[in-house]
Amino acid sequence: MTRRASRRAFLGAVGASAITLPFWRALRGEAQGPVFPKRLLLVFSPNGTMPSEFFPDGGERDFRMRRILAPLEAHRDQLLILKGVDQSISYTGPGDGHQKGMGCLWTGVELLPGDVMGGCESCPPVSWSSGMSVDQRVAQEIGGETRFRSLELGVDVGNNENVWTRMVYRRPGEPLPPEDDPHAAFERIFGDIGVDPLGAERRRTLRRSVLDYARGDFEALSPRLGRDDRLKLESHLESVREIERRLETTPELGAACVVPTLGDPVDINRDENNPAVLARMTEMMTMAFACDLTRVGSIQWNNSVGQSSFPWLGFTDRHHDLSHEGDSNGDANEKITKINTWYAEQLANLLTHLAAVPEGDGTLLDNTLVVWGNELAKGNSHERRDIPFVLAGGGAGFEMGRYLQFDRASHCDLLTSILAGFGIDERFGDPRYSSGPLI
Repeated sequence: MTRRASRRAFLGAVGASAITLPFWRALRGEAQGPVFPKRLLLVFSPNGTMPSEFFPDGGERDFRMRRILAPLEAHRDQLLILKGVDQSISYTGPGDGHQKGMGCLWTGVELLPGDVMGGCESCPPVSWSSGMSVDQRVAQEIGGETRFRSLELGVDVGNNENVWTRMVYRRPGEPLPPEDDPHAAFERIFGDIGVDPLGAERRRTLRRSVLDYARGDFEALSPRLGRDDRLKLESHLESVREIERRLETTPELGAACVVPTLGDPVDINRDENNPAVLARMTEMMTMAFACDLTRVGSIQWNNSVGQSSFPWLGFTDRHHDLSHEGDSNGDANEKITKINTWYAEQLANLLTHLAAVPEGDGTLLDNTLVVWGNELAKGNSHERRDIPFVLAGGGAGFEMGRYLQFDRASHCDLLTSILAGFGIDERFGDPRYSSGPLI
Protein backbone atom coordinates (compact mmCIF):
# COMPACT_ATOMS: atom_id res chain seq x y z
CA MET A 1 0.00 0.00 0.00
CA THR A 2 1.58 3.25 -1.12
CA ARG A 3 1.64 6.45 0.88
CA ARG A 4 -0.90 7.95 -1.52
CA ALA A 5 -3.48 5.18 -0.95
CA SER A 6 -6.48 6.51 0.95
CA ARG A 7 -8.28 4.86 3.83
CA ARG A 8 -11.34 4.45 1.59
CA ALA A 9 -9.26 2.73 -1.10
CA PHE A 10 -7.80 0.38 1.50
CA LEU A 11 -11.26 -0.47 2.83
CA GLY A 12 -12.44 -1.10 -0.71
CA ALA A 13 -9.50 -3.41 -1.40
CA VAL A 14 -10.02 -5.67 1.61
CA GLY A 15 -13.81 -5.40 1.89
CA ALA A 16 -15.41 -2.57 3.86
CA SER A 17 -17.93 -4.78 5.60
CA ALA A 18 -15.15 -6.94 7.06
CA ILE A 19 -13.10 -4.06 8.50
CA THR A 20 -14.65 -2.56 11.62
CA LEU A 21 -13.70 0.14 14.04
CA PRO A 22 -11.82 -2.18 16.44
CA PHE A 23 -9.27 -2.89 13.68
CA TRP A 24 -8.41 0.77 13.29
CA ARG A 25 -8.22 1.27 17.04
CA ALA A 26 -5.87 -1.69 17.25
CA LEU A 27 -3.58 0.01 14.73
CA ARG A 28 -3.45 3.01 17.06
CA GLY A 29 -2.86 0.85 20.11
CA GLU A 30 -6.35 1.39 21.56
CA ALA A 31 -8.26 -1.41 23.29
CA GLN A 32 -11.76 0.04 23.76
CA GLY A 33 -14.69 -1.50 21.90
CA PRO A 34 -16.50 -0.01 18.93
CA VAL A 35 -18.98 2.84 19.28
CA PHE A 36 -22.16 2.17 17.32
CA PRO A 37 -24.39 4.95 15.97
CA LYS A 38 -27.67 5.85 17.66
CA ARG A 39 -30.90 5.70 15.65
CA LEU A 40 -34.42 7.09 15.94
CA LEU A 41 -37.54 5.46 14.50
CA LEU A 42 -41.05 6.95 14.74
CA VAL A 43 -44.04 4.62 14.29
CA PHE A 44 -47.65 5.72 13.87
CA SER A 45 -51.06 4.04 14.00
CA PRO A 46 -54.33 6.01 13.65
CA ASN A 47 -57.77 6.73 15.08
CA GLY A 48 -57.05 6.46 18.79
CA THR A 49 -57.11 3.36 20.97
CA MET A 50 -59.29 1.66 23.56
CA PRO A 51 -57.76 3.20 26.74
CA SER A 52 -59.29 0.64 29.10
CA GLU A 53 -57.44 -2.13 27.23
CA PHE A 54 -54.28 -0.17 26.43
CA PHE A 55 -52.81 1.21 29.64
CA PRO A 56 -51.34 -1.35 32.07
CA ASP A 57 -52.35 -2.08 35.65
CA GLY A 58 -49.91 -1.72 38.51
CA GLY A 59 -47.00 0.57 39.20
CA GLU A 60 -43.80 1.76 37.59
CA ARG A 61 -41.95 -1.58 37.73
CA ASP A 62 -44.62 -4.16 38.58
CA PHE A 63 -47.02 -3.16 35.81
CA ARG A 64 -49.19 -5.80 34.16
CA MET A 65 -50.05 -5.56 30.48
CA ARG A 66 -53.65 -5.44 29.42
CA ARG A 67 -54.85 -6.93 26.14
CA ILE A 68 -53.55 -4.39 23.63
CA LEU A 69 -49.94 -4.24 24.85
CA ALA A 70 -49.76 -7.94 25.80
CA PRO A 71 -47.88 -8.82 22.56
CA LEU A 72 -45.01 -6.61 23.82
CA GLU A 73 -44.49 -8.61 27.01
CA ALA A 74 -41.35 -10.30 25.65
CA HIS A 75 -39.77 -6.84 25.29
CA ARG A 76 -40.98 -5.32 28.58
CA ASP A 77 -37.43 -4.65 29.82
CA GLN A 78 -36.92 -2.46 26.74
CA LEU A 79 -40.21 -0.55 27.05
CA LEU A 80 -41.21 2.80 28.48
CA ILE A 81 -45.02 3.12 28.56
CA LEU A 82 -46.42 6.60 29.22
CA LYS A 83 -49.83 7.61 30.56
CA GLY A 84 -51.13 11.12 31.20
CA VAL A 85 -49.37 12.77 28.24
CA ASP A 86 -51.58 15.40 26.58
CA GLN A 87 -51.27 16.86 23.11
CA SER A 88 -52.24 20.25 24.52
CA ILE A 89 -50.98 22.24 21.56
CA SER A 90 -53.59 20.53 19.35
CA TYR A 91 -56.39 22.33 21.21
CA THR A 92 -55.24 25.63 19.67
CA GLY A 93 -55.11 26.89 16.09
CA PRO A 94 -57.09 25.90 12.99
CA GLY A 95 -58.22 22.42 11.96
CA ASP A 96 -60.37 19.59 13.28
CA GLY A 97 -59.33 16.99 15.85
CA HIS A 98 -57.83 14.51 13.39
CA GLN A 99 -56.02 17.22 11.43
CA LYS A 100 -54.49 18.82 14.50
CA GLY A 101 -53.74 15.48 16.14
CA MET A 102 -51.79 14.34 13.06
CA GLY A 103 -50.06 17.61 12.19
CA CYS A 104 -49.03 18.34 15.79
CA LEU A 105 -48.03 14.80 16.80
CA TRP A 106 -44.31 14.99 16.03
CA THR A 107 -43.99 18.77 15.51
CA GLY A 108 -45.55 20.14 18.72
CA VAL A 109 -46.79 23.29 16.97
CA GLU A 110 -50.04 24.60 15.47
CA LEU A 111 -51.19 24.04 11.90
CA LEU A 112 -50.96 26.71 9.25
CA PRO A 113 -54.18 28.20 7.88
CA GLY A 114 -55.14 27.00 4.42
CA ASP A 115 -58.02 25.78 2.29
CA VAL A 116 -58.48 22.17 3.45
CA MET A 117 -61.72 21.88 5.39
CA GLY A 118 -61.93 19.42 8.26
CA GLY A 119 -64.78 17.35 9.59
CA CYS A 120 -66.55 20.19 11.40
CA GLU A 121 -68.08 23.31 9.87
CA SER A 122 -66.80 25.56 12.66
CA CYS A 123 -63.15 24.44 12.29
CA PRO A 124 -61.03 26.90 10.28
CA PRO A 125 -59.43 25.23 7.23
CA VAL A 126 -55.74 24.30 7.28
CA SER A 127 -52.76 23.48 5.09
CA TRP A 128 -49.74 21.87 6.86
CA SER A 129 -47.93 21.99 10.18
CA SER A 130 -46.08 25.19 11.02
CA GLY A 131 -42.90 23.46 12.21
CA MET A 132 -40.27 20.79 11.70
CA SER A 133 -40.93 17.32 13.15
CA VAL A 134 -38.72 15.95 15.92
CA ASP A 135 -37.18 13.24 13.74
CA GLN A 136 -35.95 15.84 11.27
CA ARG A 137 -34.38 17.88 14.06
CA VAL A 138 -32.53 14.75 15.15
CA ALA A 139 -31.61 14.08 11.51
CA GLN A 140 -29.95 17.49 11.35
CA GLU A 141 -27.55 16.26 14.02
CA ILE A 142 -26.97 12.61 13.09
CA GLY A 143 -28.17 12.23 9.50
CA GLY A 144 -25.32 13.86 7.62
CA GLU A 145 -22.96 10.88 7.58
CA THR A 146 -25.30 8.43 5.87
CA ARG A 147 -26.63 8.16 2.33
CA PHE A 148 -30.17 9.03 3.47
CA ARG A 149 -30.65 11.77 6.01
CA SER A 150 -33.90 10.01 6.91
CA LEU A 151 -36.24 7.40 5.46
CA GLU A 152 -40.03 7.67 5.46
CA LEU A 153 -41.98 4.46 4.82
CA GLY A 154 -45.72 3.81 4.98
CA VAL A 155 -48.47 1.22 4.68
CA ASP A 156 -51.80 1.96 2.97
CA VAL A 157 -51.02 5.69 2.89
CA GLY A 158 -52.65 6.31 -0.49
CA ASN A 159 -52.28 9.12 -2.99
CA ASN A 160 -54.03 11.99 -1.18
CA GLU A 161 -51.62 14.71 -0.07
CA ASN A 162 -53.00 16.57 2.92
CA VAL A 163 -52.43 17.02 6.63
CA TRP A 164 -54.29 13.76 7.43
CA THR A 165 -51.73 11.73 5.45
CA ARG A 166 -48.46 13.40 6.46
CA MET A 167 -46.75 13.36 9.87
CA VAL A 168 -43.08 14.17 9.13
CA TYR A 169 -41.95 17.71 8.22
CA ARG A 170 -38.57 18.87 6.95
CA ARG A 171 -39.55 22.45 7.81
CA PRO A 172 -42.75 24.52 8.27
CA GLY A 173 -45.23 23.75 5.51
CA GLU A 174 -43.03 21.07 3.93
CA PRO A 175 -44.12 17.51 4.70
CA LEU A 176 -42.06 14.50 3.67
CA PRO A 177 -44.28 11.87 2.00
CA PRO A 178 -43.91 8.25 3.11
CA GLU A 179 -43.21 5.64 0.44
CA ASP A 180 -45.84 2.89 0.66
CA ASP A 181 -44.77 0.80 -2.34
CA PRO A 182 -42.26 -1.82 -1.12
CA HIS A 183 -40.65 -2.24 -4.55
CA ALA A 184 -40.17 1.50 -5.03
CA ALA A 185 -38.73 1.71 -1.51
CA PHE A 186 -36.40 -1.23 -2.15
CA GLU A 187 -35.12 0.29 -5.40
CA ARG A 188 -34.44 3.61 -3.70
CA ILE A 189 -32.75 2.17 -0.62
CA PHE A 190 -30.93 -0.93 -1.84
CA GLY A 191 -31.00 -0.61 -5.65
CA ASP A 192 -27.30 0.24 -5.99
CA ILE A 193 -26.03 -2.34 -3.48
CA GLY A 194 -24.58 -5.40 -5.14
CA VAL A 195 -24.79 -3.85 -8.64
CA ASP A 196 -21.58 -4.02 -10.68
CA PRO A 197 -19.63 -0.74 -10.44
CA LEU A 198 -20.13 0.11 -14.13
CA GLY A 199 -23.88 -0.49 -13.93
CA ALA A 200 -24.16 1.55 -10.74
CA GLU A 201 -22.29 4.44 -12.36
CA ARG A 202 -24.59 4.34 -15.38
CA ARG A 203 -27.60 4.58 -13.08
CA ARG A 204 -26.07 7.51 -11.21
CA THR A 205 -25.25 9.29 -14.48
CA LEU A 206 -28.83 8.92 -15.71
CA ARG A 207 -30.19 10.23 -12.42
CA ARG A 208 -27.79 13.20 -12.50
CA SER A 209 -29.01 14.15 -16.00
CA VAL A 210 -32.63 14.08 -14.83
CA LEU A 211 -31.74 16.23 -11.83
CA ASP A 212 -29.75 18.68 -13.99
CA TYR A 213 -32.75 19.04 -16.29
CA ALA A 214 -35.11 19.66 -13.35
CA ARG A 215 -32.75 22.18 -11.77
CA GLY A 216 -32.44 24.06 -15.06
CA ASP A 217 -36.23 24.32 -15.31
CA PHE A 218 -36.49 25.53 -11.71
CA GLU A 219 -33.82 28.20 -12.16
CA ALA A 220 -35.40 29.48 -15.38
CA LEU A 221 -38.77 29.74 -13.66
CA SER A 222 -37.58 31.42 -10.46
CA PRO A 223 -37.32 35.08 -11.69
CA ARG A 224 -40.98 35.01 -12.76
CA LEU A 225 -42.34 33.93 -9.38
CA GLY A 226 -43.56 35.86 -6.37
CA ARG A 227 -41.91 35.61 -2.96
CA ASP A 228 -44.00 32.71 -1.60
CA ASP A 229 -43.66 30.65 -4.75
CA ARG A 230 -39.91 31.32 -4.86
CA LEU A 231 -39.60 29.98 -1.31
CA LYS A 232 -41.44 26.82 -2.35
CA LEU A 233 -39.21 26.48 -5.39
CA GLU A 234 -36.09 26.90 -3.27
CA SER A 235 -37.36 24.12 -1.05
CA HIS A 236 -37.68 21.88 -4.12
CA LEU A 237 -34.16 22.81 -5.20
CA GLU A 238 -32.84 21.88 -1.79
CA SER A 239 -34.48 18.49 -2.15
CA VAL A 240 -32.76 18.09 -5.53
CA ARG A 241 -29.41 19.01 -3.96
CA GLU A 242 -30.05 16.43 -1.22
CA ILE A 243 -30.59 13.74 -3.88
CA GLU A 244 -27.41 14.84 -5.66
CA ARG A 245 -25.48 14.53 -2.40
CA ARG A 246 -26.77 10.99 -1.96
CA LEU A 247 -25.71 10.07 -5.49
CA GLU A 248 -22.17 11.20 -4.73
CA THR A 249 -22.05 9.22 -1.47
CA THR A 250 -20.64 5.70 -1.52
CA PRO A 251 -21.82 4.13 1.73
CA GLU A 252 -19.50 2.07 3.92
CA LEU A 253 -21.92 -0.67 4.85
CA GLY A 254 -22.36 -1.90 8.41
CA ALA A 255 -20.88 -5.26 9.31
CA ALA A 256 -24.35 -6.78 9.84
CA CYS A 257 -25.69 -5.50 6.51
CA VAL A 258 -27.75 -8.01 4.55
CA VAL A 259 -29.85 -6.83 1.62
CA PRO A 260 -33.40 -8.09 2.29
CA THR A 261 -35.26 -10.37 -0.10
CA LEU A 262 -38.29 -8.49 -1.34
CA GLY A 263 -40.41 -11.27 -2.83
CA ASP A 264 -43.08 -11.01 -5.50
CA PRO A 265 -44.99 -7.74 -5.97
CA VAL A 266 -48.31 -7.32 -4.17
CA ASP A 267 -51.19 -4.96 -4.87
CA ILE A 268 -50.68 -2.24 -2.26
CA ASN A 269 -54.24 -0.96 -2.82
CA ARG A 270 -55.84 -4.11 -1.38
CA ASP A 271 -56.27 -4.11 2.39
CA GLU A 272 -55.69 -7.85 2.68
CA ASN A 273 -52.10 -7.26 1.51
CA ASN A 274 -51.30 -4.75 4.28
CA PRO A 275 -49.67 -7.33 6.60
CA ALA A 276 -47.29 -8.39 3.81
CA VAL A 277 -46.47 -4.77 2.94
CA LEU A 278 -45.86 -3.90 6.59
CA ALA A 279 -43.59 -6.92 7.06
CA ARG A 280 -41.48 -5.83 4.08
CA MET A 281 -41.27 -2.24 5.29
CA THR A 282 -40.20 -3.51 8.73
CA GLU A 283 -37.42 -5.60 7.25
CA MET A 284 -36.23 -2.82 4.95
CA MET A 285 -36.09 -0.25 7.75
CA THR A 286 -34.21 -2.70 9.96
CA MET A 287 -31.63 -3.38 7.27
CA ALA A 288 -31.35 0.30 6.33
CA PHE A 289 -30.28 0.86 9.95
CA ALA A 290 -28.03 -2.22 10.00
CA CYS A 291 -26.36 -1.17 6.74
CA ASP A 292 -25.94 2.36 8.13
CA LEU A 293 -27.75 3.81 5.11
CA THR A 294 -29.74 5.99 7.50
CA ARG A 295 -30.02 6.64 11.24
CA VAL A 296 -33.43 8.28 11.31
CA GLY A 297 -36.67 6.79 10.01
CA SER A 298 -40.44 6.60 10.31
CA ILE A 299 -43.06 3.99 9.46
CA GLN A 300 -46.59 5.32 9.06
CA TRP A 301 -49.21 2.59 9.51
CA ASN A 302 -52.10 4.16 7.55
CA ASN A 303 -53.38 7.74 7.94
CA SER A 304 -55.32 9.86 10.34
CA VAL A 305 -58.97 9.07 9.55
CA GLY A 306 -57.59 5.82 8.10
CA GLN A 307 -60.24 3.52 6.67
CA SER A 308 -58.26 0.29 6.40
CA SER A 309 -60.12 -2.95 6.93
CA PHE A 310 -58.63 -5.98 8.69
CA PRO A 311 -60.11 -9.14 7.12
CA TRP A 312 -57.38 -11.31 8.67
CA LEU A 313 -58.86 -10.42 12.07
CA GLY A 314 -62.23 -11.84 11.05
CA PHE A 315 -64.15 -8.69 10.10
CA THR A 316 -64.18 -6.13 7.28
CA ASP A 317 -65.45 -3.02 9.08
CA ARG A 318 -63.50 0.14 8.31
CA HIS A 319 -61.20 1.39 11.05
CA HIS A 320 -62.30 5.02 11.20
CA ASP A 321 -65.98 4.07 11.07
CA LEU A 322 -65.49 1.70 14.00
CA SER A 323 -63.61 4.33 15.99
CA HIS A 324 -66.66 6.63 15.91
CA GLU A 325 -69.10 4.14 17.38
CA GLY A 326 -70.41 4.95 20.84
CA ASP A 327 -68.95 3.59 24.06
CA SER A 328 -71.98 1.36 24.50
CA ASN A 329 -71.30 -0.51 21.25
CA GLY A 330 -69.51 -3.55 22.66
CA ASP A 331 -68.96 -5.14 19.25
CA ALA A 332 -67.19 -2.03 17.92
CA ASN A 333 -65.11 -1.71 21.10
CA GLU A 334 -63.99 -5.32 20.74
CA LYS A 335 -62.97 -4.75 17.12
CA ILE A 336 -61.07 -1.56 17.99
CA THR A 337 -59.25 -3.53 20.70
CA LYS A 338 -58.34 -6.27 18.21
CA ILE A 339 -57.06 -3.71 15.68
CA ASN A 340 -54.83 -2.01 18.23
CA THR A 341 -53.64 -5.36 19.56
CA TRP A 342 -52.64 -6.26 16.00
CA TYR A 343 -50.68 -3.00 15.74
CA ALA A 344 -48.92 -3.88 19.01
CA GLU A 345 -48.02 -7.24 17.46
CA GLN A 346 -46.46 -5.40 14.52
CA LEU A 347 -44.45 -3.25 16.92
CA ALA A 348 -43.31 -6.39 18.74
CA ASN A 349 -42.24 -7.87 15.40
CA LEU A 350 -40.28 -4.70 14.59
CA LEU A 351 -38.51 -4.84 17.96
CA THR A 352 -37.72 -8.52 17.42
CA HIS A 353 -36.16 -7.70 14.04
CA LEU A 354 -34.01 -4.96 15.57
CA ALA A 355 -33.00 -7.20 18.48
CA ALA A 356 -31.90 -9.94 16.04
CA VAL A 357 -29.13 -7.77 14.55
CA PRO A 358 -25.94 -8.02 16.66
CA GLU A 359 -23.86 -4.92 17.38
CA GLY A 360 -20.85 -5.63 19.57
CA ASP A 361 -22.03 -7.08 22.88
CA GLY A 362 -25.57 -5.83 22.21
CA THR A 363 -28.06 -5.48 19.39
CA LEU A 364 -29.40 -2.94 16.95
CA LEU A 365 -32.36 -2.44 19.31
CA ASP A 366 -29.96 -1.44 22.09
CA ASN A 367 -28.82 1.45 19.87
CA THR A 368 -32.24 2.48 18.53
CA LEU A 369 -35.08 4.49 20.08
CA VAL A 370 -38.49 3.49 18.71
CA VAL A 371 -41.46 5.75 19.54
CA TRP A 372 -45.03 4.57 18.82
CA GLY A 373 -47.67 7.29 18.77
CA ASN A 374 -51.24 8.01 17.67
CA GLU A 375 -52.96 11.24 16.63
CA LEU A 376 -55.83 10.63 19.06
CA ALA A 377 -56.36 9.09 22.46
CA LYS A 378 -59.91 7.99 21.68
CA GLY A 379 -61.59 8.00 18.29
CA ASN A 380 -65.24 8.70 19.01
CA SER A 381 -64.50 11.83 21.07
CA HIS A 382 -61.42 13.01 19.13
CA GLU A 383 -59.81 13.27 22.57
CA ARG A 384 -56.14 14.25 22.45
CA ARG A 385 -55.43 14.12 26.17
CA ASP A 386 -53.85 10.93 27.49
CA ILE A 387 -52.40 10.07 24.08
CA PRO A 388 -51.00 6.49 24.00
CA PHE A 389 -47.20 6.57 23.72
CA VAL A 390 -44.81 3.62 23.91
CA LEU A 391 -41.03 4.01 23.70
CA ALA A 392 -38.73 1.05 23.12
CA GLY A 393 -35.02 0.31 22.80
CA GLY A 394 -31.85 1.78 24.20
CA GLY A 395 -30.94 4.39 21.59
CA ALA A 396 -31.62 7.47 23.74
CA GLY A 397 -30.26 6.15 27.04
CA PHE A 398 -33.60 6.27 28.87
CA GLU A 399 -34.18 3.96 31.83
CA MET A 400 -36.51 1.35 30.34
CA GLY A 401 -38.75 -1.38 31.75
CA ARG A 402 -41.09 1.20 33.30
CA TYR A 403 -44.68 2.41 33.21
CA LEU A 404 -44.79 6.14 33.97
CA GLN A 405 -48.04 7.89 34.89
CA PHE A 406 -48.13 11.69 34.67
CA ASP A 407 -50.61 14.32 35.76
CA ARG A 408 -51.39 16.19 32.53
CA ALA A 409 -47.86 16.29 31.04
CA SER A 410 -47.30 18.06 27.72
CA HIS A 411 -46.31 15.94 24.76
CA CYS A 412 -43.96 18.79 23.72
CA ASP A 413 -41.88 17.82 26.76
CA LEU A 414 -41.81 14.24 25.48
CA LEU A 415 -40.48 15.54 22.16
CA THR A 416 -37.93 17.59 24.10
CA SER A 417 -36.88 14.39 25.90
CA ILE A 418 -36.29 12.69 22.56
CA LEU A 419 -33.97 15.52 21.54
CA ALA A 420 -32.14 15.29 24.87
CA GLY A 421 -31.66 11.56 24.31
CA PHE A 422 -29.71 12.42 21.18
CA GLY A 423 -27.61 15.11 22.86
CA ILE A 424 -29.66 18.10 21.67
CA ASP A 425 -30.12 20.54 24.54
CA GLU A 426 -33.13 22.60 23.50
CA ARG A 427 -36.87 22.71 24.00
CA PHE A 428 -39.07 21.48 21.19
CA GLY A 429 -42.51 22.57 20.05
CA ASP A 430 -44.63 25.53 21.05
CA PRO A 431 -42.90 27.34 23.97
CA ARG A 432 -46.29 27.70 25.71
CA TYR A 433 -46.36 23.96 26.20
CA SER A 434 -42.65 23.12 26.36
CA SER A 435 -40.97 23.38 29.76
CA GLY A 436 -38.17 20.81 29.52
CA PRO A 437 -37.54 17.06 29.24
CA LEU A 438 -40.34 14.81 30.51
CA ILE A 439 -38.23 11.69 31.11
